[in-house]
Amino acid sequence: MQFGELRDFIVAKFGAEAIIAEKADSLQPYLVLQTERLADVCLELHDNEQTYFDFLSCLTGIDNGPEAGTMEVAYNLYSIPYDHHLMLKVQVPRNSENEAIHAVPTVSHIWRTADWQEREVFDLLGIYFTNHPDMRRILCAADWEGHPLRKDYKIQDYYHGIKVPYDDHNENSGFRGEPVKLTNHPHEQFPDMREKPE
Repeated sequence: MQFGELRDFIVAKFGAEAIIAEKADSLQPYLVLQTERLADVCLELHDNEQTYFDFLSCLTGIDNGPEAGTMEVAYNLYSIPYDHHLMLKVQVPRNSENEAIHAVPTVSHIWRTADWQEREVFDLLGIYFTNHPDMRRILCAADWEGHPLRKDYKIQDYYHGIKVPYDDHNENSGFRGEPVKLTNHPHEQFPDMREKPE
């Protein structure tokens, strides 16, 4: 099925209002769905024998920045037996520090790979996935402050008494016993091969 046929398939099953926007004229065409309809649409695309999107190739979080005031989650779906590709997106308002995190329905019950991918998006961008079986950080420590891939993220100064930001101290210290020339001349290549002993 081509992009237009897949769009028509979704409209026939869920109504035209389920799709709030589309971009068909790009290298990677996509549909923007109503956030609350996402899981239902994905389940139908997975289970229906006409489409059978059995593989979630990628789930990506996107921060459009404070000026745009929105964040997105993009889903790259693939049907192995039919060789169909489809990108779906949902968009949520971008919350500020004192506002609740906005939520997107989980698709981890449809594709198991979404389990860790949704946790990554939550950890790094702060988008919450409702009904996820284990919604907690996956890369940062559980008590880390903020979400590092947000465009306005400010790194904390200390974490449990350890200085966090990268600065001249990090640049010039190096590891104990490391030759000074390796830290003072970053463009000097470290030899791949050691000298053979005599």
